[in-house]
Amino acid sequence: MANDRAIGGGIFAGSVIGIIVYGVLLYYWGTLVVEITAFVGVLLLLAILAWIGYTMATTPPPEPITDIPEMAPEKPAGDAGTPADAKKD
Repeated sequence: MANDRAIGGGIFAGSVIGIIVYGVLLYYWGTLVVEITAFVGVLLLLAILAWIGYTMATTPPPEPITDIPEMAPEKPAGDAGTPADAKKD
């Protein structure tokens, strides 16, 4: 549990530092930073779509189900059956 808190704290701190760095970069090189950000965003989106398409194209289709096993009929809940050692008259 403590390890999860440390990882969460690191992610939080990294995010805050990233926001500050991004803001400073926007202040000094605004147009260039926005262009790079838009390019990286579109690049990631298209890379994810390419990965999905590649996975769909190279994954073999599942084998068709040809034989469905018969299921035994269920006994009513109150009918436990007869014991195996019961004698018939």
